[in-house]
Amino acid sequence: MKNLLIITTNYAGCECGAPQCNCIQNTGVYLEEFAVPYLVFQKSDINVTVASPNGSLSPVDEKSMSCSNPEEWDDCIKVLRETKKLSEVDYKNFDGVYFPGGHGPMFDLAENKEVAEIVEYFFRSGKLVSAVCHGPAAFVNTDIVKGKRVTCFTNEEEGIVKLQELVPFLLETCLINLGAEF
Repeated sequence: MKNLLIITTNYAGCECGAPQCNCIQNTGVYLEEFAVPYLVFQKSDINVTVASPNGSLSPVDEKSMSCSNPEEWDDCIKVLRETKKLSEVDYKNFDGVYFPGGHGPMFDLAENKEVAEIVEYFFRSGKLVSAVCHGPAAFVNTDIVKGKRVTCFTNEEEGIVKLQELVPFLLETCLINLGAEF
């Protein structure tokens, strides 16, 4: 049986409470980007471990709840409430790593040294490294995208959802600056 590590965010958004706060509030992991792959992996007899930098709750982006299938995804939401602490996971025992999106990874996975170390390990070992949407934020402190064709939530999409001024960086621009072919 294959073993897959899913690394998700702990970032829930700004909690300053200021009425005119110019930051992202109520974010986290985009549920569909976690639930659909998670269920596919489970049905494919892949042993899945879900971890996050701090362990425990990986918050679900409230905006992603409207497109969810509550009955089918209830178990996925429960899994996200009880993630393992990343530092307590022996990532070398896994065959691949997957990073779901949502805006949360832009704030905690992008600058996390342990995440960068894990990404580099999987890439250098020839193991699966995958991400969707904002998940590639986990790659920005590595050199794995240089010369590789990649995709992510684009600058244009950030503009459409009116968050380009609120994210810490534009992921598409960052990946291109790292040498990715977009």
